[in-house]
Amino acid sequence: METRGKCTVVYILECSDGTLYTGWTDQLDNRLAAHNCGRGAKYTRSRRPVCLVYCEEVPDRSAALRREAQIKRLTRSQKLSLIHEASLE
Repeated sequence: METRGKCTVVYILECSDGTLYTGWTDQLDNRLAAHNCGRGAKYTRSRRPVCLVYCEEVPDRSAALRREAQIKRLTRSQKLSLIHEASLE
């Protein structure tokens, strides 16, 4: 999946144990590197390596926080559907 440079995105990572992690950032490449070096979220530190499976550009930080919260409320199967639908585009 192609990563974006300096824009605000909400993303989903698949961790090495198969779990999904949702977050947001305005520097996706740097954030992915941080997750994979153990400097990302506490959740992903023990579940490396992580792989970017979904990202969605949003207008700003406020929109990112809202969208992140929406995605985190989804069930695992709903998140997998979201990932699958995005991969078809």
